[in-house]
Amino acid sequence: MTAGPSTSPQAPRILIIGGGYVGMYTALRLLKKLRSGEATVTVIDPRSYMTYQPFLPEAAAGSIQPRHVVVPLRRILRGAEIVTGMVTSLDHPRRVAVVQPLEGGPYELSYDQVVVAVGSVSRTLPIPGLAEAGTGFKNVEEAIQLRNRVIECLDIAESTRDEDIRRRNLNFVVVGGGYAGIEALGELEDMARYATRYYRTISRADMRWVLVEASDRILPEVGQDMGSYTLDQLRERGIECYLQTRLESCLGGQVVLSNGTELPSETIVWTAGVKPNPLVEATGFALDDRSRVVGTATLSVDGVPGAWVAGDSASIPDLTGPPGAICTPSAQHAVRQAKVLADNVVATVRGFQPSQYSHKHAGSVASLGLYKGVAQVYGIKLKGFPAWFMHRTYHMSRVPTLARKLQVVVDWTQALFFRREIVSLWSMHEPFKEFTEAATPTTPPAPAPTQNEA
Repeated sequence: MTAGPSTSPQAPRILIIGGGYVGMYTALRLLKKLRSGEATVTVIDPRSYMTYQPFLPEAAAGSIQPRHVVVPLRRILRGAEIVTGMVTSLDHPRRVAVVQPLEGGPYELSYDQVVVAVGSVSRTLPIPGLAEAGTGFKNVEEAIQLRNRVIECLDIAESTRDEDIRRRNLNFVVVGGGYAGIEALGELEDMARYATRYYRTISRADMRWVLVEASDRILPEVGQDMGSYTLDQLRERGIECYLQTRLESCLGGQVVLSNGTELPSETIVWTAGVKPNPLVEATGFALDDRSRVVGTATLSVDGVPGAWVAGDSASIPDLTGPPGAICTPSAQHAVRQAKVLADNVVATVRGFQPSQYSHKHAGSVASLGLYKGVAQVYGIKLKGFPAWFMHRTYHMSRVPTLARKLQVVVDWTQALFFRREIVSLWSMHEPFKEFTEAATPTTPPAPAPTQNEA
């Protein structure tokens, strides 16, 4: 095992594991707060960019360019070391991390302070066929894939003469009634509804959109009444909504629900919750019953000097809630925790005491498609266009960098004056297929036997 990049012995290294909300915003604030040469900031993530996840549904629907919902870490974190790879283990007593880059062997990287900000991954269940037939909705690659998949399904349904193939491609199933599921469903159905005007034999009535939710309500974050309103709106749009229902199987794309409903589908979207990234196990720190790193109100790892944690992978006390309350896994907490965490790391480096994190959840907003939404913010409930406008305004203000804010606004402005694009680039998911087939030598057919040989 080789040694990693070295720094000046006078400059302690602050190692940030993860380049998502917490990782990027923590690094950004550290770079602003630290004096020149006071410390080296190193960020390690398998991706070289941060994804602004609230805009994934709009990227899937084509309202925002996919590249405008990601932020290159090397551009925004100038002055930091960016390592594209992952930490496979920590030896915190020695202050050493083992790093596995995208290519090449692993190496050891020493540090003085470590920030665990690995976020979350999709929470899946051992459902037959899910791994083969389903797709998540957690990153920009999945959003692009879903957009292309939906339009490709319409193309196939329009062109085939096989009724079974047509039906499979016009059935769309979304599992999970939280934010990710409802917003993905609302935006994709809205886009597909618009696209049908360009198809000769497909109308909205030919498509079947199905929502599957295991609990008895959707969007619990916006309250019971706003959740019920959302349910009514989805059903008015012809979307079948099954509550207290589970996905039992989807082998071969044949969807089987616990209520007895069965339907074939080429598009099965899984958004039934998240769980802490399994990389937290590599840290060796204590985990709670939900596999989150146990942290304190100062965002330090409980009982471990020099280690910090925040975001979806952390169990942080919610000082604004009842005794024992834990901060929910949301971007609202993650961004604010990152600011306090960075300040506390700087304070510790300079020999001062860290401060506690406290933030009362402001509320939630959700988009249900173009000009449609629901919101509950500081007790104020909105629906329809006002909620949709609040959703866009709030998240536009939170997108990192002025350049990205302007690019998102330009995307929205163009959408007001120009029609939506309904082109599927499904072939981009197999970009080398045509070349590979062209470059593969073909075996010439054996010559026919002569009359004498016969």
